[in-house]
Amino acid sequence: MVKTRVLLIGLLAVLTTTVMAHDSLEVMQPHDWALQDSIQQKPRHSWLKRTIRGFSHIDTNYVEPQHYDWAVMAQGTYSYDYYRLRSAGKNHQSVAFAPSPTIKFGPYFGWRWIFLGYTFDLRNLHIGKKSDKQEFDFSIYSAQIGCDLYYRRTGSDYKISHADLGADVDGRQLNHVSFNGISVGITGASIYYIFNHQRFSYPAAFAQSTCQKLSCGSWMAGVGYLRNSIDFDYKKFEQLVSERTHQQVHVDSGLMFNSVKYTDVNASVGYAYNWVFAPRWLFCSSLSLALAYKYSEAETNEKQHFNIDNFNVDGIGRFGLVWNNTRWFAGLSAIVRVYNYHKSGFAASNIFGSVNVYAGYNFGLKKKYRRR
Repeated sequence: MVKTRVLLIGLLAVLTTTVMAHDSLEVMQPHDWALQDSIQQKPRHSWLKRTIRGFSHIDTNYVEPQHYDWAVMAQGTYSYDYYRLRSAGKNHQSVAFAPSPTIKFGPYFGWRWIFLGYTFDLRNLHIGKKSDKQEFDFSIYSAQIGCDLYYRRTGSDYKISHADLGADVDGRQLNHVSFNGISVGITGASIYYIFNHQRFSYPAAFAQSTCQKLSCGSWMAGVGYLRNSIDFDYKKFEQLVSERTHQQVHVDSGLMFNSVKYTDVNASVGYAYNWVFAPRWLFCSSLSLALAYKYSEAETNEKQHFNIDNFNVDGIGRFGLVWNNTRWFAGLSAIVRVYNYHKSGFAASNIFGSVNVYAGYNFGLKKKYRRR
């Protein structure tokens, strides 16, 4: 009897399900089938959409999105470089070089997050002189990910900033003296992830594509690669020192090289904070430290070669001051990079960066911000 009841209940359930399915098939129209197919296929692609949208996803309580598609901007850039060489021999000599700063100005045109422009070297424009310096800097600032690419060839127009060649040599006689026996090349790339990307906006400080509404900070982590080369004619340097100081001076053995090339692979961690100190105003301060593994090769005048493996600490700082009312914006930003290398007999430090002053205008209001 129990088995019969169970069987009857099972048959009734099957019949009910069949009837419901049959009814649904009768009322479903052809376009409903297409809708059902799209719903079934959507999950297969939703992860890709979520990933792409995640790069720009923000909390609008903290960050105001960009209202416009297009922008024009004028920007002036001041670039600088500083290189210091030190020996660890018995004389503990050191010498620092710096080329003439580069001052450039030019227009930029942007569409959403892409900005393209061209700048003119103002220091050489009025005399028609072509500089042998080569500089290329490219940065991407999204909500989640940041990326930097840079290529610099500083030429050979260095001047001596400081020299310590021993107690018997007056290094002040060498200050600001031109020296064309050194040239430096830097090529690098880095990428970093911003953890609190929904509430903290790097683009608000360095790309003017959003506006930070409330103060907020975020930790960051990334990886980077650097290739640094320096050519140094130490015999020409000895000759210059002797001419200026009227003394026969020899550099320490740690500085007796013709060329050095560094390869730097690093992992970094840092913190950035956006301070909204007044309506429409923002000040950003960011600092990252990197543990870098460096491999270098140096060639001495006697054609001797040596390889050095080492770990060092590098750093990068970013600072920005911005006024932005979503249509007009103006401000200044600075990026400073510090790279160090040291070994028992030789050490080098390189500091380079740029300061930007800009003003711009956004136009082409996005559809969702237009008044209906």
